[in-house]
Amino acid sequence: MRVLIIHQNFPGQFRHVAKAWSEQPGWQVVGIGRDTAPGLPELEKSGRLTLIRYKPHRSVHPEQHHYLRRMEDAVLHGQAVARVLLKLKHRGFTPDVILAHPGWGETLNAEDVFPNARLVHFCEWFYNAPPEGVNGLDPNWQWADIGFDPEFPVTFDDRARIRAWNALHLLNLENCDAAISPTHWQKAQHPKAYLDKITVAHEGIDTENLGPDPTAAIKTPNGTVLKAGDPVITYVARNLEPYRGFHQFMRALPAIQREHKTAHTVIVGGDDVSYGRKPEGAKHWREKMLREVGSQLDPTRTHFLGKVPYEGYKRVLQVSAIHAYLTYPFVLSWSMLEAMATGCLVVGSDTAPVREVLKDGLNGQLVRPFDLRALADACLQGLASREGAASALRSKAAATAKENYSIAAGLRAFEAACFGTTSIKEIRRVA
Repeated sequence: MRVLIIHQNFPGQFRHVAKAWSEQPGWQVVGIGRDTAPGLPELEKSGRLTLIRYKPHRSVHPEQHHYLRRMEDAVLHGQAVARVLLKLKHRGFTPDVILAHPGWGETLNAEDVFPNARLVHFCEWFYNAPPEGVNGLDPNWQWADIGFDPEFPVTFDDRARIRAWNALHLLNLENCDAAISPTHWQKAQHPKAYLDKITVAHEGIDTENLGPDPTAAIKTPNGTVLKAGDPVITYVARNLEPYRGFHQFMRALPAIQREHKTAHTVIVGGDDVSYGRKPEGAKHWREKMLREVGSQLDPTRTHFLGKVPYEGYKRVLQVSAIHAYLTYPFVLSWSMLEAMATGCLVVGSDTAPVREVLKDGLNGQLVRPFDLRALADACLQGLASREGAASALRSKAAATAKENYSIAAGLRAFEAACFGTTSIKEIRRVA
């Protein structure tokens, strides 16, 4: 079996499948990623996986219409990867399956080079904007990210821009033979005409190495040592920004600190922007929110850790008494599932992707988006009842994550989508 895995940030969501498939006897796994991709150094050094890096030959033209900048960038990525594919073909490598995240345009020409390969796309997102005049939390609109936050109303320019952005996603849906979405809700964002192509298959998290540790401790930048069992509220995001509810969390924090005099808050995340826009009048959202509410916070109990190594991040979750996961209706984060697998009591936003996993009162708590009082109350109640009901929620959260979102479950689902089977044994037989 010959498998080609393409992701600009290789391995991205394909870390577990790349490792598992490269270890199968007789299989040849080749990866393609940008020159900035982290790769899988151990597998590359062992020779079990070959990673080819590429770089577009130029940047997007500075005068390109802003609706089309993303499409031009996709064409440039697709062109660069096509050159790599043609070289592979010339060397005699013809894949049976191509698994790719197509969001950067890398597979636009994959079928032109390898028309007989099964092309499987990771369909993470499709943009949807509300109709003109609909903003805020209108209950009659099935909300996605665009226009969800009343603080950032949708403009006509936004609607026109994302319509052009979706052209790439439509091309990707048309080109692929099969597709994968991590959650049912993310699948449902795509056009009905293509839903039959899409299988729901979460890539899985490392549940085997996640769990509570009563001896866990972290040291904050001001020297405070926090231990498992302490009243610690945690918040984690790749970057601190409104898409992941950072502004809501910061606005609820003064009330939490006023009403719980010993609670500490640990905030993990960078100052870049992963989604949405930069703030006006500030370098980043951390600076903007500290300007707004910083004077109401106790700096000795508010700890910003920035980006931390994975082992440090695990300890943060193990120390957590309450973990806040607040998100627009958007791509579901690994961090929420990892917090559940660790046994955190998760207070999550009552949005569609969160509700798919977190059931209010069963394995966590849901709070209405933008209801700061409800968010503060949920955190305070969780701190006050760390035994009994809260303990049951933690146990059920860990069970949910381990039963449904393990690496093994992800591998089975990806193998079914990519090879039409759920068994490596069956794949060998087909091969």
